Amino acid sequence: MDVMDNVTRIGVSLEPELLKSFDLLVAQKGFATRSEAIRDLIRNALVQESLSHDDSHAVGTITLVYDHRHGGVKENMMEVQHQHHQVISSSIHVHLDEEKCLEVLVVHGTVEGIQGLVKDLTNVKGVTHGQPVLIAGELSEHHIH
Repeated sequence: MDVMDNVTRIGVSLEPELLKSFDLLVAQKGFATRSEAIRDLIRNALVQESLSHDDSHAVGTITLVYDHRHGGVKENMMEVQHQHHQVISSSIHVHLDEEKCLEVLVVHGTVEGIQGLVKDLTNVKGVTHGQPVLIAGELSEHHIH
């Protein structure tokens, strides 16, 4: 069965300026059609809505930059990570220069649990940047096609 055999067509009214901007986005992102772009936008909105609930399941990364010369930063970060071990799947450590390090944690769990880890890690003295990137971990089939 062709995927397009099971679709519902809808109409959308847009102001000319908004349509022009949308068509530019469609071209820049390489979508074959406006419909493909709209489906992608809807999927992204559903993911974001799912992530707005603290008990939602999510997967993603936490990217941290820190100054390793700051006394105790590595030990304090490790202590926080052990306190939140249930949401950390893996980590990678990169030396950026003589002072700064990059650490990326691969995480999974509830949004609330992951956000708690982010908060605790970014509160460690010596951590200069901390940014999570999360996607919904449990979308039903009809949300992701």
